[in-house]
Amino acid sequence: MITHQFFEKYNGKDTYLYLLSDKIDVIVCTLGATILSVRVPDRFGNKTDVVLGMTNPDDIVNKGDYMGAVIGRCANRIADGRFTLNDVIYQLAQNNGASHLHGGENGFDKKVFNASVDGNSLILETTSLDGDEGYPGTLKMGVKYTVHGSTLAIEYFGESDKDTVFNPTNHLYFNLNGEEDGNILDNVLQINADSYLEVDQNLIPTVKSPVANTPFDFTQAKPIGQNIDDNDMQLRLAGGYDHNFCLEDNLAATVYSVKSGICMDVFTDCCGMQLYSGNFLKGQEGKSVYNKRSGFCLETQFYPNAINRDDCLKPILKAGDKYHSSTQYVFTLL
Repeated sequence: MITHQFFEKYNGKDTYLYLLSDKIDVIVCTLGATILSVRVPDRFGNKTDVVLGMTNPDDIVNKGDYMGAVIGRCANRIADGRFTLNDVIYQLAQNNGASHLHGGENGFDKKVFNASVDGNSLILETTSLDGDEGYPGTLKMGVKYTVHGSTLAIEYFGESDKDTVFNPTNHLYFNLNGEEDGNILDNVLQINADSYLEVDQNLIPTVKSPVANTPFDFTQAKPIGQNIDDNDMQLRLAGGYDHNFCLEDNLAATVYSVKSGICMDVFTDCCGMQLYSGNFLKGQEGKSVYNKRSGFCLETQFYPNAINRDDCLKPILKAGDKYHSSTQYVFTLL
């Protein structure tokens, strides 16, 4: 079942909230195609909200650190905000130090999407014009949210009239203890990846390295906080985890909370997943107050800076081709 209501105006545009309900309840805002709430049955017979989120449009854009928003055109970082495509150099906004981050100054997270309902799916669409944030091509993109039983499925679509870069994701911050808990270090995580990408001081990936015998080994389930403060250069550079894992399987990760009994499996057809441990959260007031490590992200995507790498798939969408990728979050009880 899907219902909707008017939310608030943002930059003179009406925004709306959509409620997708089955065994779980998901609230989506048309601003940024942002997921504001995911309520999941816990072991006590209640529904626990397991994602961090803001409560009004201005805070979604200005204070939310991308919480629950669709990210694009290109998720994560592009070194020096620059790439070459078809022998043309494109310069993008450098909105994270020297890097281009999450689509730039006015990425998808700041756009008001057009909404339509198809059965138990919510479809949100927008158009990014040629030259928007420095990217080539007029890109029509869409995201489809479907709630079926205890599964939240996210599908991304795109088509451009010129070759371009396209690497969308969703920046959900999870805490399976409940979004108000304030600490994700006891959430137990397993990632199906034998390798990850080391980063430099700008958090740009450098080399692909095995996770074995490092704090990045989540091949066996362990609390996120078990090794997060180890004396490790990679952890020091990022202030915790902010690294891409090179996925081995469609089942990318499994997370559970002993407190709530909630378990979440993440399935995706993407090659990479960014684990971010909320290192830069700084007391934002949303549904609750979100301090450092109040939430974690598992962002399915191409590798960061992949457009400038020759050792991985590049996120190039050819003119006239149709892009599609999907990620599913499946919730169960322990």
